[in-house]
Amino acid sequence: MAEMKINNLNGLTTKEAENLQRQFGKNELVPEKKESFIRKILHVMSEPMFLLLIIAATVYFVLGEPRDGAVMLLFVVGIISIEVNQEWKTDKTLKALKNLSAPRIRVLRDGEEKTINSSDLVPGDLMLISEGVKIPADGEVIKASTLCVDESSLTGESLGVWKEVRGTGHQENEGYWRRDYCYAGTLVTQGTGTILVDKIGLSTEYGKIGKNIVDAPTEDTPLQKQTTKLVKFSGAIAGFLFILVGIVTFFNISDHGMKSRVIESVLSGVTLAMAMIPEEFPVILTVFLSMGAWRLAQKKSLVRRLPSVETLGAVSVLCVDKTGTITYNKMAVRETFSLSGDEKQVCRIMGMGCKSDAYDPMEKAMIKSCADLGMPAETLFGGQLLKEYAFTDELKMMGNVWKKEEGIVVAAKGSPESILKICSIPLDQKTIVESKIIEMSSQGLRVIAVGQMKLQWEAEIPATLVECRLELLGLVGLADPPRESIKEDIKVCTKAGVRVVMITGDNGITASSIAKLIHMPNCDKILRGDQLNEMTDDALRERVRDVSIFSRVLPEHKMRVVRAFQANGEVVAMTGDGVNDAPALKYADIGIAMGKRGSEVSREAADLILMDDNFSTIVETIRDGRRIYDNIKKAVGYVFTIHIPIALSALLAPLLGISPASLFLLPLHVVLLELVIDPTCSIVLERQPAERDIMDRPPRNPKEKLLTAATLTKSVLQGLAIFVASFGMYCYYLNQYPETPSLARTVGLTILFFSNVLLVQVNSSSKEFMFRTFIRQIRDRVMWAVILGTMIGLGVMLYTPLHEFLKLAPLSPLQLLSSAGISCLAVLWYELVKIWRK
Repeated sequence: MAEMKINNLNGLTTKEAENLQRQFGKNELVPEKKESFIRKILHVMSEPMFLLLIIAATVYFVLGEPRDGAVMLLFVVGIISIEVNQEWKTDKTLKALKNLSAPRIRVLRDGEEKTINSSDLVPGDLMLISEGVKIPADGEVIKASTLCVDESSLTGESLGVWKEVRGTGHQENEGYWRRDYCYAGTLVTQGTGTILVDKIGLSTEYGKIGKNIVDAPTEDTPLQKQTTKLVKFSGAIAGFLFILVGIVTFFNISDHGMKSRVIESVLSGVTLAMAMIPEEFPVILTVFLSMGAWRLAQKKSLVRRLPSVETLGAVSVLCVDKTGTITYNKMAVRETFSLSGDEKQVCRIMGMGCKSDAYDPMEKAMIKSCADLGMPAETLFGGQLLKEYAFTDELKMMGNVWKKEEGIVVAAKGSPESILKICSIPLDQKTIVESKIIEMSSQGLRVIAVGQMKLQWEAEIPATLVECRLELLGLVGLADPPRESIKEDIKVCTKAGVRVVMITGDNGITASSIAKLIHMPNCDKILRGDQLNEMTDDALRERVRDVSIFSRVLPEHKMRVVRAFQANGEVVAMTGDGVNDAPALKYADIGIAMGKRGSEVSREAADLILMDDNFSTIVETIRDGRRIYDNIKKAVGYVFTIHIPIALSALLAPLLGISPASLFLLPLHVVLLELVIDPTCSIVLERQPAERDIMDRPPRNPKEKLLTAATLTKSVLQGLAIFVASFGMYCYYLNQYPETPSLARTVGLTILFFSNVLLVQVNSSSKEFMFRTFIRQIRDRVMWAVILGTMIGLGVMLYTPLHEFLKLAPLSPLQLLSSAGISCLAVLWYELVKIWRK
């Protein structure tokens, strides 16, 4: 591979990369598991509903009615097709989300810098790595600039390893682990580098260790546990009633032979069991969460873990960075202060203290300011760079040692607090400087102190920046204005009961002035990192109740802040972008990583990735999280409601002694209703827009049950009303026309079909009137497709030869209209309840 190094540094061509990928495969430790089509079918068929369908079909064949048995099997095939198709679509959505959230890496291809999925790396690629990147493949170091890598995941050594280009150090004699080589699974903690990929996937050192890696079992989410309990509870009741109805039916049909009595009683029991089990609940969760995550991705908010979607609606505290999230992260030097009056010299030393290949927005702004003053990069970075003092969160300063014509100069910059500690400055000048810092900070400027130290000999260069004794030259104020939409976003959050907290490494006065500009509540309550260090966890827990700005914080402080809020019962969302932010992101209820400026490590630790680093996107994500949860509740309530008339009809008809031939619902009719219910709840209700007041109410209680007492009461009342209407009309027609039970059955079933369509519209909003929500969705083609599909399906069942197979009868126009009118009465009464509530 070394000979490929270096034909040039343009990297591979796209065609070469494709050929190499065919040869070496994907850069993956665990190959993607693909579930076979047969396995999907078997999985669907193992569900209780399909087992009951197969039992019902078998019973029909035993009864000597092969036509009915064949119809049941046809429905089995139809529903399996729908379920498998739904699973395929869900898998496709989840795979697309996985691809979007896959680890990314910058490479050189076709002579250009490109960002690709790490899994698409091939031997021969040139990787561009920088601080915060988790290295995805093994490779040789081609270029390195203060490149330090944490290899503890492989070697167990906690100290970072400084990487070098081959031939510049003594790496050849170091043993197994090389300094001129980078390894997959390790973490860049400092600097930048270019790596020639040598090994990928299972061939890497990390891959050799992880050959037996398997996916860890995932625990069910709270929602999944709730729905599983509901289904199991319904299943237990169904089992009990199956036996009860079977026994009652057996003794009610004494005029039949023993064999027929047993079979008819089993059929009645199966019908009831099918009506009782709400198997749609797991479908609702899977579809709503995956589709919700997909919609969020379209709005620049990428969900990495589906369970986080359900948590979004409960967020009560939002901890955000100032720079880049609240502000644009587009800095510009606005003010310069010099102790000697030579502001150009302050800017020159400031520029010399930057990295020549700066990617930090603040350093870019400084270099641009120098260029505007007639000091281009060639001037600033001309000469020999002897040493670099890297920036750390603890030091909050950095510097470079340059050898120029005038001698050796240490150029340093950093937070005023840090730089002043290593400066020799008279007390009167220190008072002036401190006053100027307060003045500039109160204007919302980020204040940077600039200092220098002149040396005669290279041997005099201090080992660390802390050991330097600098001459303070002056201060630089940089402006990073708040985003235009931020003020309205803060207002929305406050109204929604979501408390916004600013966490920043900047000066507290600067942060407070920005907070005032955007009208953040409690913007005068500030807690500094050094104060936080001195506080106990209990004291911090009390303090965070009213503090809205945490200044000069270190990444480890963030985790303490999160824990303090959580101890107060808050649901916390936390933003972060650095390597050291990962623990806080993990610990938060919702970790939000920055997609543009965030490190790969922070993105891996997060639940959400903000693709545009925009605060407005976070607010929109919370809104959509509430909408998704609302729609799940609506769908669960709807399923519970529509199963009440189906279950009661299947239960009461046998108990009332109605003959099996005249029963209101047979298994195939329950299947017909299920064919309507599934698309209604999983397609129409999933698409419902957010309620108008969704951001005017407080966050939901995370311990709130999916089926609350209010939802349950509403569902029971709605279900009973539809049951009375459908079963009542069935009984009326059965009494009037006992010789044609199919007519009575058809009227009752038609009322159920009409009621189902109306029920979705009524339950689209718990507060708004059906007419308003219908108007809002008037252009929704999917909604119209479901409504028209249901009506056309009903017409086909009633007015084609199919009605004979389904044991139904055609209805006259008057009977059809009366069924529609009764359905309106059975469902639309709830609109009066909405009026009464208002």
